Amino acid sequence: MTLQLEPIDAADDAAIAHIIRTVGAEYGAIGEGFGPSDPEVEAMSRHYSPDRGSVYWVARLDGAVVGGGGIAPFGTEPDLCELRKLFLLSGARGRGIGRALAEQCLGSARELGYRRCYLDTLATMEAAIALYRQLGFDRLAQPLPGTPHSGCDVWMLKTL
Repeated sequence: MTLQLEPIDAADDAAIAHIIRTVGAEYGAIGEGFGPSDPEVEAMSRHYSPDRGSVYWVARLDGAVVGGGGIAPFGTEPDLCELRKLFLLSGARGRGIGRALAEQCLGSARELGYRRCYLDTLATMEAAIALYRQLGFDRLAQPLPGTPHSGCDVWMLKTL
């Protein structure tokens, strides 16, 4: 197994959009209020760049795109970012790829000067929640103000 994590470019947009929508549908994250319906999904490479305080990483397993994840500013506080759209195809799960992506994103967040990282997800994504807890995320009682993902029911925050 050869794993590569690379910043997204336009050639990855269709594959990542497919993965985000496929995994979203698998967990019922369909329609308004869920990340897979965000307009950026159509062309993720246009929405992430370090000069805007964001980066999206693509995971390639033996050369094939199997997932991705990113960080971007969240809200109005300059030290707060969001872990965004970390999705893996079902066949790529259980191999440490999600952890590698999350750690890459959190490292990028630190490099970009963020001090805290927020995420929202679904309670049905139990393996992801377990990973986030292992990485030091704490569960919140409610979402942070400004999240567009009203369909999510789990909110977490980590000090970087």
